[in-house]
Amino acid sequence: MSSLDLSGRTAIVTGASRGIGLAIAQRLADAGANVVLTSRKQDSADAAAAEVGGTAIGVAAHAVEEDQARRCIDLALEKFGGVDILVNNAGTNPAFGPLIEQDHGRFAKVFDVNLWAPLLWTSLAVKAWMGEHGGAVVNTASIGGMGFEANLGLYNTTKAALIHVTKQLALELSPRVRVNAICPGVVRTRLAEALWKEHEQLVAGATALGRIGEPDDVAGAVAFLVSDAASWITGETMVIDGGQILGNAMMFRSQLASCGSRTPSASAPARYCCASSGRRRCRPNPPRRRRGTTSPGSARCWWRNPARCAPVRPG
Repeated sequence: MSSLDLSGRTAIVTGASRGIGLAIAQRLADAGANVVLTSRKQDSADAAAAEVGGTAIGVAAHAVEEDQARRCIDLALEKFGGVDILVNNAGTNPAFGPLIEQDHGRFAKVFDVNLWAPLLWTSLAVKAWMGEHGGAVVNTASIGGMGFEANLGLYNTTKAALIHVTKQLALELSPRVRVNAICPGVVRTRLAEALWKEHEQLVAGATALGRIGEPDDVAGAVAFLVSDAASWITGETMVIDGGQILGNAMMFRSQLASCGSRTPSASAPARYCCASSGRRRCRPNPPRRRRGTTSPGSARCWWRNPARCAPVRPG
């Protein structure tokens, strides 16, 4: 039997009527798991379960409502006899704009869905089954929780907090329950349309792998994290972004093409090509160091992005 096989296990996936959640549910079912999918509306949950097929069932459950969450877990126990896997995927982002401008209503809604709900569902699953029998939990965070963006401050703050909660729970629930987080980049989903739909080529080009993510890219990572293949992994944050977090790959490639990427020979002095404020200039010697930094020829470039200073052959 493969270590990725999930036969005989039961998984609950919240927010699974479309996008990443639906792809995760499908991947877990394909691996042999019984899957319970949740959505706020019963017809959406039923449609998703029908698409997944097999033993999958859909349950109407708002992520932040404790009685609905408890009913979903009880149903999984009644129908399948356990809750071995929990994927806290439900999320929301009704707040677009500077963090300082968000009102209490938006603040509370985003924190309730993105942070309180994963804690609630995990707590209920642990009390009902996992605490005694063990299990695996995966929280859907975001690479936004690892940085800062002008108009996604509130959303990103909740995802940063979820990464911290993941680590906290991994310690609290060890050794029986493993808890990990995933941090997708820009994925082709309805929730993320505002981030890519009008400028897909530009967004794709900014990733190291040259494309926008698909829900299946994320689903494969989740299937691994909840399987026996990841039995010694807990408290970790897996980034799934095609290299987006590495920086603007399009700019990096452009700089390599214009400045060169080869190491100069020992017999020829290096010249340094650097980009600053949109201008490029090449000089025979490294640029003057700023206080507290090292020259481009050392471990760290004086520019904020080390790739912006590349030693090349003369000529």
